[in-house]
Amino acid sequence: MIWEVFRQEREGQPFQHGGSLEAPDVRFAEAYAREFYGRRGESFALWVVPREAVEEVREPYVAEVFDRDYRRVDGYSLKGKLKEARELAAKNAGR
Repeated sequence: MIWEVFRQEREGQPFQHGGSLEAPDVRFAEAYAREFYGRRGESFALWVVPREAVEEVREPYVAEVFDRDYRRVDGYSLKGKLKEARELAAKNAGR
């Protein structure tokens, strides 16, 4: 049986895929994972899951209600607003 190992390098960091290993059951898979990914202290925590339990999502769907262009840097053009603000400041400074 093939098992996928995800490792966390330091506490608080996200888990990343460490690799795959072959083991007959979860006890062996955990032992192999500890040996391969934790023996030298390079991992803070490990997740060991059967490959069949990993689901692949090829086309993630985000509803249109979550499309928020205003959160993107290119969502607003600041050049026009800055030009207007400078002109207004220059006009007010001339008074």
